[in-house]
Amino acid sequence: MTTSTPDLIVLHEHPEWQKPLFAALARRGVSFEPFDVTRAAFSNVEPLRAPLYFNQASPSAYIRGNTRAVPLALAYMRSLELLGARVLNGADVFALELSKSAQATLLRTQGIDCPRSITFNDPCALRAYESEIRWPALLKPDQGGSGARIQVVDSLAQVETLFSRDPGIWLPDNLFLLQEYLPHDPDRGIIRLEFLGGELLYAMRVVTHGRFNLCPSPVCNPDGGAGSCELPDDPAAIDAPPVEFYPFPEVPQDAVDTAKRIARAAKLDVGGIEYLETVDGRRVFYDINANSNLRPSVAAAFGFDPFERVVDFLAGQLVGRG
Repeated sequence: MTTSTPDLIVLHEHPEWQKPLFAALARRGVSFEPFDVTRAAFSNVEPLRAPLYFNQASPSAYIRGNTRAVPLALAYMRSLELLGARVLNGADVFALELSKSAQATLLRTQGIDCPRSITFNDPCALRAYESEIRWPALLKPDQGGSGARIQVVDSLAQVETLFSRDPGIWLPDNLFLLQEYLPHDPDRGIIRLEFLGGELLYAMRVVTHGRFNLCPSPVCNPDGGAGSCELPDDPAAIDAPPVEFYPFPEVPQDAVDTAKRIARAAKLDVGGIEYLETVDGRRVFYDINANSNLRPSVAAAFGFDPFERVVDFLAGQLVGRG
């Protein structure tokens, strides 16, 4: 739905992900306009075109060949905010989502149990931390997105070999983390809490089967089968069963309270926060997602359509109730 003066502009990069939201907006008669950041331009002299902007750009754009979408989205949101625009999940929130190292430090400053992380731009620099590293460890790109390039490593020599063998591994931003590996019960998986306007929308348990692509969108991880944006370079995906998503109504209240604190500290308007419970009894929070692909089948178990709830929130923002 496009008008000359929309009430809402949605920044996005993955049109398939946006279909349920756009359909819900159209059903409710909200005047909105999509803004595709994959091939876009903006001017510093054009006036604001809408009273509200909603960022749905994803850090994983680069794995779909849309590497330039992320810097364009970030620059556009910074420009919009300088002009006085209200941007949900705006530049600061998006910048936090783009940096796993910043997320790890934010969690640390909040006194929340999180993985010990070392950020580096050259594997040789890790030698200064060699006595502190416990193997196995988790190797992941700072920007990340949909589990791309995450893998378990067993030694510094293996890390150095990976980078010397494939310089392309540095995509998209030339930064990586070596992160504490957290053994947990594979049958229990991880917990993802979806937040909307600072309040819990729903919780779900995600049984990963060793995979790292845990995108909740049915486009990527449909119930019972491989999705259309499977990551070909994910070693954990080879021969593994599909990721499973289950409603988790019994999520502990203290875990919800901790996640609320994270959402406030991150200034998150809409998004998902993930934690897992280790085999030695720790509850470790490790991921903050500003781009939240809601899972209708899970929300249906709680009795609602998640995209209708998002539209409720957006409509509230438009009339000043948010």
